[in-house]
Amino acid sequence: TEAIGLYNIGQSCCLNSVLQVFLMNTRFTGILRRITVPPSPVQKRKDVPYQMLLLLEAMQCGKQKAVSPTALAFCLSEYRVKLFVQHDAAQLFLTLWNLIKRQMKKPELVEELGDLYTICVQEHLACQKCSFETKRNSSMLTLPLPMLDSSSHVLKSLEDCLQYFFLPEELTDHNMCFCEQCGRKTPFLQSMKLVHLPQTLTIHLKRFCFEKSACIHKLSHYLPFPQDLDFSAVLTENQCQADDNEKAAWQYELFAVVAHSGSTNCGHYCAYIRSLTECKWYCFNDSEVCQVSWDDVKCTYGHSNLHWGETAYLLIYMKKHPQ
Repeated sequence: TEAIGLYNIGQSCCLNSVLQVFLMNTRFTGILRRITVPPSPVQKRKDVPYQMLLLLEAMQCGKQKAVSPTALAFCLSEYRVKLFVQHDAAQLFLTLWNLIKRQMKKPELVEELGDLYTICVQEHLACQKCSFETKRNSSMLTLPLPMLDSSSHVLKSLEDCLQYFFLPEELTDHNMCFCEQCGRKTPFLQSMKLVHLPQTLTIHLKRFCFEKSACIHKLSHYLPFPQDLDFSAVLTENQCQADDNEKAAWQYELFAVVAHSGSTNCGHYCAYIRSLTECKWYCFNDSEVCQVSWDDVKCTYGHSNLHWGETAYLLIYMKKHPQ
C-alpha cells in the first residue's frame, strides 16, 4: 500500500518519473496484469510489458523503500532507448507507450490500452476562395500545447493554451495549399476539432522551444493549471465535433504532474502523483518518495525569474465519471 521509489541508475530520473506515472495508474496496471508471459528467457528479457510487470511486482511485494529499474532499462536499450543519457519526458512517454502496445499479444488488451490513452480529433482544411473542404480523422497520445501565441506573447493559463491549440489558423503566402477546385494554390483555413477524449489524458506543455539562434530555450514562466478541468466549458462549439453524451464525460481531475527543473542541457525530473487508492499526493523523486500537499504541486506552475526552478512539463488528467 506504500508508495515505492525507483533508484537512479545513471541519469534515469526521466525514465523513473514516466514509469511511476504508468504504474500508479491502476487502470493501466489492470491491463498490464493480463499480458501473455513470453515463453523463453531471451524473449522475457526483451519484452517491455513483461519487464514492466516484473518491476511492478517488485515494487508491490518488497519491503524496501525503492527498487532498481535496471532490467527494464536494459530491455528498453534493445529498442534504441539509450542508457545514461538525458531524455525528454514527452518523447519517452510516447516511445514507451508505443513499445508496450506493439509487444502486447492480445488484441483486446491493445484495444483497451488505446481506449485508455488515445485522443481523437478531426482536422479541417477549407479553401478561402471557394467552398472546397477536406476532413480527416486522426489520433494522438498527448495534447502538445504551445505556451506562446503566434506573436510570442505568453499564454497565461492552461485554459488559454487549450483554446489557442484549437484556434483556426490561416494558411497564406508561402503556406498556401493547392485547391483541387480552384486548380491553384489558395489561402486555406486550417482547424482541428476535438472528437473524443480518453480516460487518461496526457497534456504536454511545450516549455522547450527554438530561438532564432536555433538554440533550445526553456520557458519557465508562470502557468497555472486546475485540479478540475471541464473541456466542454473551455472549448467552443466550433472547436468540438462530439455529441452531448461524449461531452458530458469531459470532466477531469488532475492525476499526475511530471516536473522538470534545471536547464535544457542539465536538468532533473520528478513526478507528483495522486494515489488513486488513498487520494493523497506524493512526490516521486527517484528513490525518495514523500507525501505532499496541493500547495507543493502548485509550486510547479513556474516563475519567469527562476530559470532553474521546477516547472510542470506533463500534466496527466483522469476522467471523473468514465463511461
